[in-house]
Amino acid sequence: MARKLDYYRGGEWVSTATRFADNNPATDEVWAEVADADLNAVRQAIQTAQEAFAAWSALPYSKRAHYMTAMAQEFANRQSDVVDALKAEAGGWFGKGMFESGYVPEVFHAAAATTYAPVGEVMPSEHHKLSIASRRPMGVVSVISPWNFPALLSSRGFAFPMAAGNTIVLKPSEETPYTGGLLFAEVAEAVGLPPGVLNVVTCSRDNVQAVGNELVENPLIKGISFTGSTAVGRQIAAKAGAHLKKACVELGGKDALIICEDADMERALGAANFGSFMHQGQICMSAEKILVQEGIFSEFLAGFVKRAGALKVGDPSADNSNVIGPLINDKQVATVQSQLQDAIAKGAKVEVGGNIDGRFVEPTILTRVTPEMTIYQNETFGPVVPVIPFQTDEQAVAIANDTEYGLSSGVVTRDEQRALAIASGLETGMCHINCSPVNDEPHIPFGGSKSSGVGRHGGRWSTETFTETRWITIDRGGRPYPPMF
Repeated sequence: MARKLDYYRGGEWVSTATRFADNNPATDEVWAEVADADLNAVRQAIQTAQEAFAAWSALPYSKRAHYMTAMAQEFANRQSDVVDALKAEAGGWFGKGMFESGYVPEVFHAAAATTYAPVGEVMPSEHHKLSIASRRPMGVVSVISPWNFPALLSSRGFAFPMAAGNTIVLKPSEETPYTGGLLFAEVAEAVGLPPGVLNVVTCSRDNVQAVGNELVENPLIKGISFTGSTAVGRQIAAKAGAHLKKACVELGGKDALIICEDADMERALGAANFGSFMHQGQICMSAEKILVQEGIFSEFLAGFVKRAGALKVGDPSADNSNVIGPLINDKQVATVQSQLQDAIAKGAKVEVGGNIDGRFVEPTILTRVTPEMTIYQNETFGPVVPVIPFQTDEQAVAIANDTEYGLSSGVVTRDEQRALAIASGLETGMCHINCSPVNDEPHIPFGGSKSSGVGRHGGRWSTETFTETRWITIDRGGRPYPPMF
């Protein structure tokens, strides 16, 4: 029987007259019936967060840190249940669930650590003043999170701003309202987080436009954290800019993995297989172009096809060995199918995979992919990847940069100087040498360039984004004013 989930405001669970279905993407069964909050509900949540801000921001930093560590422990205590929920609600493989559920507590620990870090500096003054630059929390921060890594990306979005003294209104994706949102409300309630500090508003796709606009344009919202598609991110960044609000938006990617002829072949194959097919390729950092130097192209392709073909496809909740689960919904399947059909029609060759059964897409490797194909230019967000040969490093960099996106990248070579030279030419916010483009740690500056976003999530970079910098002076030298005054 499907569970009934209310939304969370001011430390209380709030029901709504209407609910929406939260389906298991593998079986399409209703996993939960979730409160469908409307515009009035989100306005009340924002007001509640505003009312909680003064007391929360005035709380000693060490006390806020203690709440962060308590949330880390509470989340860790729930790991088994969290993994089950991530499999059922988000369609993730068991191993992905273990990674994500293990990562989230570290986000809270890292957020706790930032409260002990310096929050300003003393600057020199010509006039012998005590001149201080300091940071203070902004107020209410809205967090709009995605469905692919719902627990990880929600926690990253709100933990650091909240630790800095801001209060939060979190809206998880309608695809994953529990693992991306209401789960954290349960954790907050369990550790006794003060009411109103974290509010979680859930809504259906029918209400998402109105609720999303309010979470950006409401005058009480001072900052916006968004992770999701480039199309939606552009709209949010534009609206935030129109209201002169700070926004950190992490968007899509068309990330390349460059494999040089001197690469360790085992390392290269592992990076390609993991980078392309982890969570069905539904990761913003997924390797969506595998670029292989011509001298090792045939050897690499044979090994890659063998590894990809061995990945087991199926319902992750039914069998933990099913590494490739379902795509999140039918719309995403249609996007992947359209790109695949377009590529084949224009001359691409399917080396392995290519079959689609409902929401299950086989790990698929393509060759003979050209720039005229949509799969070359557009983000796929599915388990389909082209392998493209290159001759020189300059050519590889040009192919990798031939996209509007610039999130992550990978380079595999034994020559670290060569790798750094390639990395310096890549137009991406992140680059990982001898590893796949899929990398993350809680304390690092995570984000992209070009159409992959603005700003950085993680560690002190999140703190800087979601605080205001102020200049304060104390005149100790008696700076004179002009005599006419």
